[in-house]
Amino acid sequence: MTKRKIIEIDEEKCTGCGACVTKCAEGALQIIDGKAKVVNEVFCDGLGACIGECPEGALRIVERDAEGFDEGAVKRHLAGDEREHAEVRDGGAECGCAGHAPVELKAGRTGKAATASHQRLPPELVNWPVQWRLVSPSMPFFRGKEVLIAADCVPFAMRDFHGKFLVGRPVIVGCPKLDEQKTYLDKLTQIVRESGLESIQIVHMEVPCCFGLVKLVDEAVRRSGRKIPVKTAVVSIKGELLRE
Repeated sequence: MTKRKIIEIDEEKCTGCGACVTKCAEGALQIIDGKAKVVNEVFCDGLGACIGECPEGALRIVERDAEGFDEGAVKRHLAGDEREHAEVRDGGAECGCAGHAPVELKAGRTGKAATASHQRLPPELVNWPVQWRLVSPSMPFFRGKEVLIAADCVPFAMRDFHGKFLVGRPVIVGCPKLDEQKTYLDKLTQIVRESGLESIQIVHMEVPCCFGLVKLVDEAVRRSGRKIPVKTAVVSIKGELLRE
């Protein structure tokens, strides 16, 4: 090891927004358990291109003993990522975010006991349609309500999505990575401006590309000219509520 410049992350300040991940050309950063992490010291060149992207000031360059930057290792690392991306594309779905890698999760209760207990719980859905492309400001269920805007993976990851977030809220669902963002932005701006909704609750996954949902909502509210409360919750791929 040699003393050199390298990125240091203050986990107390880090919100896991993923902005630094997308700006690290060497792939040295990933969101792990809701926080940005240096996955391998040899991938970090210490130049700090990621620092300016952090809205919380959680990143800084320090000088300490660390393994040397290895450009060859970076190329192999990035080539491996590209192969994984190609496998995803060949399967019919492309996602360039850090959350594309397959993960096998251990489910909770399974079998007849779990099925029987959930048959007794009524759904909490109060509106239809729910897809972002299909809803419109003229739909009456938005007026005077706090509207739930959810990334469409959230209900699958979080077992208690209905009980925790959907109760009493009309919902709009979509994917900020795979769907057309301009279409989403235009539609949501119109809904915020014209529907009479009173506030917004966002729920999205922990993967970096999902944080684009927050930017979309913030920009739609700004464009609408209205000042309404916006809250955000983040869910891990294991279904844990990381932040609300």
